[in-house]
Amino acid sequence: MCHSATGRKVLAAAMSLCIVAPAYAQTPMEWRRIGNSAFEAGLAGIATGPVSRVWFSPDGGTLYAQTRSGKLWQTNDFQAWQPAATSAIPARTPATLDAAPEPAALLQRAGASRYYALGRFVHRSDNGGGAWSNLTGYRDLSILGGGLSDLAVSPTDPDQVVVAGEFGVFRSLDAGATWSSLNDTLANLPARRLTALPDGLRALQASWTTPTGETLHVQWAPGERTSWRLAEMPADADRQRAATSLGVSISAFTRSGDHLYAGLNDGRIFASSDRGRSWQLYNAPLESGAVTAITANGPLAVATVTQKSLRYRAPRILRTATAGRIWDDVSSDLPAGNFTGVSVHWASGTVYVAGEPGLFSTIADLQNLTLPGKWERHAGFPNATPLDVQLDAAGNQIYVLLEGFGVYATLAPHRLRQLQVVNAADYSMRAAAPGGLLSILGARIDRVRAGSLNVPVLGASETETQIQVPFEASGSGLNLTLEQAGRVREVDVPLEEISPVVFVDKDGAPLLLDADSGTPLDAAHPARGGARLQILMSGLGAVTPAWPTAMAAPAENPPRVSAPVQAFVDRVPVEVLRATLAPTYVGFYLVEIQLPRILNLGPAELYLTVGSKDSNRVRVYLEP
Repeated sequence: MCHSATGRKVLAAAMSLCIVAPAYAQTPMEWRRIGNSAFEAGLAGIATGPVSRVWFSPDGGTLYAQTRSGKLWQTNDFQAWQPAATSAIPARTPATLDAAPEPAALLQRAGASRYYALGRFVHRSDNGGGAWSNLTGYRDLSILGGGLSDLAVSPTDPDQVVVAGEFGVFRSLDAGATWSSLNDTLANLPARRLTALPDGLRALQASWTTPTGETLHVQWAPGERTSWRLAEMPADADRQRAATSLGVSISAFTRSGDHLYAGLNDGRIFASSDRGRSWQLYNAPLESGAVTAITANGPLAVATVTQKSLRYRAPRILRTATAGRIWDDVSSDLPAGNFTGVSVHWASGTVYVAGEPGLFSTIADLQNLTLPGKWERHAGFPNATPLDVQLDAAGNQIYVLLEGFGVYATLAPHRLRQLQVVNAADYSMRAAAPGGLLSILGARIDRVRAGSLNVPVLGASETETQIQVPFEASGSGLNLTLEQAGRVREVDVPLEEISPVVFVDKDGAPLLLDADSGTPLDAAHPARGGARLQILMSGLGAVTPAWPTAMAAPAENPPRVSAPVQAFVDRVPVEVLRATLAPTYVGFYLVEIQLPRILNLGPAELYLTVGSKDSNRVRVYLEP
């Protein structure tokens, strides 16, 4: 129960994410952004991808930047970037001096005797090049990162200097004494591949390869609000063994059970059904380029392959139903251009591909070598090339990595044809519990029944319906009868007396509040030692006294959870102060815990046990 007016308001706002407009409710293909396009690299500010050129407008009021991909951007307030209103790129007019601080340094004059020099570091001279100060060196490293490429001085202020390089754009307003990042909103994240999707404590992860051949991984953790963070990824042992065994360089790799698939830069694909002891080779046809992505489900697999040129119509989307012995071309009516990402919902046969032409899907018979259906284009995200596409484990959400912009997600389009009932708190397939909340993905449902019980519909959009399981429900399962515009469907859902789950938002961050201030807790607002935390949950089962289904809990003295409740932070028990229905809301439970006064700094694992059932593991950020 909140203990301040502020707390009550914030609690209401947080809970409305799920009860008024469900956290995942959206119109078809209504994309949401996850994270931003900047990452933390330990520099003078957050970084982004490579920028080749920077220059000022003649009046110094506008800064322009050209990314390595060729896109032009401008900012008028030195905070928000937008596509440039010009395509003209001025020629460099470097100064010349007899002596420079580094060989081949780019020199810019900024007044009668001041010069800036750009090399491995940024330097300044205030006496016409007689002496130089290193402005960005620290222990022989640059605080702006490596690969510096351009420097611009404001035409109206010689103290304002901007530098571009491998990690984006940085600016100084005091002639290089201090630096700040201009990368917050510059859509230039260099990530090329999605490597992990959010799942409990696991963060969203992406990667790219630098010009020096180094693979960098970044992650956006649940509760993160600032930037992507560099992450360590373990080496893929199966991929390394396959490359060694085959004696080749692998461009795309996947495994599914005992089945391994390895794609090469020349379009060939090796497949193994015995985890690499023997291999089957598919020889690519003329003009095939690199295999860019493979996804598999045992003997079924789909791969994307680039074309060297348009002189010959080489396959771009390949499918096998025979563990790699036979591959057929399912590119069909896809527009010209190469694809670099693929994901498949195997149960429905829906194939998603991403690449230069855009994001497309088709329904294919993946078990038999038959002609594919027509490909459908999906849009709604920013105008950028989709580089990769992935479905979550349950096939409910689709994630797309856009060139420069980062990651966007939405309800997977095939869900509009194939309904799915999930736990409303975390989109999982966990069992329902009396009093808990469920979401029906894919449609607006008018009426729901479970045998003789009426199941109240609490909210609905065109793509999602939220219902509450009646407190009277019993047994091991619910047979839900769904009525939609005169059409009736039946769906079976497992049922348990208790099925506890912490609510998470659309990015996987748990809905946690500071009990005194009402502040939502995340990486930017960690929980302090000795604080009381409020946890929003579902599925805690029966309450005392019994409470009617679909009725909001009272504001004062809400019914208590009947089962015993325990809470753990990094597997250490913490005190549970109360566990009740959430005041004034339907289907929500509120658990309040007391943190110890002495805490470790950083992220920690939080979960609860209700009765004998454990909740999902979520991430809570702590500070002493």
